[in-house]
Amino acid sequence: MSDHNDSSGDVDIAANLATIQQNIDEAASAVGRKSDDVTLVCVSKTHDAPHVRGALVAGRRIFGENRVQEASEKWPGLKQEFPDVELHLIGPLQSNKAREAMSLFDVIETLDRPKLARTFARLRDETGQCPELYIQINIGREPQKAGIDPADADDFIRECIHDLALPVTGLMCIPPVDEEPSPHFGLLGKIADRHGLKVRSMGMSGDYECAIRLGATHIRVGTAIFGHRAYNLAP
Repeated sequence: MSDHNDSSGDVDIAANLATIQQNIDEAASAVGRKSDDVTLVCVSKTHDAPHVRGALVAGRRIFGENRVQEASEKWPGLKQEFPDVELHLIGPLQSNKAREAMSLFDVIETLDRPKLARTFARLRDETGQCPELYIQINIGREPQKAGIDPADADDFIRECIHDLALPVTGLMCIPPVDEEPSPHFGLLGKIADRHGLKVRSMGMSGDYECAIRLGATHIRVGTAIFGHRAYNLAP
């Protein structure tokens, strides 16, 4: 078996990536977009380094992780071999982990509350650097999910960009799993448009084609690439 089957059983990562790329091309073409305008974030959370390496060998360089600790254990070695990796944090972030996250990730997609924004600003002033930031919108107003309420989004975005001068370039959302995602993707696009934000990180394994048709610039795909998650990984 070739590299893309490392520790992955029957999962052919390279073939999965080729299928996803074809789907991206077709979804973008259907609405007159270029497929190059859609960035695939390979969601490698809970998958071990040998498994993730299959996607690296297949040429992918943009990856998403949920947790600071897992990423800090998994990626330093991989980055030595593949130094042009771009790492995105796509899971909730506690303020006390912000410093470590800012040094580890190139993009943090889950800025979701004023306290965290102020922490980023303070650490930015202290260190002189800050990763690119997306604001997470709780687009379905689900109490169990992170993200700023859509009703509070405009004020929060203005605070982050204008008051704190944070490098916010886009928005991120996770629609409710039991609802049609289109209205939620549409709403995220409207909020982004109001603030001139180009990046819209929306769409996962089950709905990324819909997201692309509604303007997604970044899609976050895990299961469709790597197979089912290895939940037995140490926390």
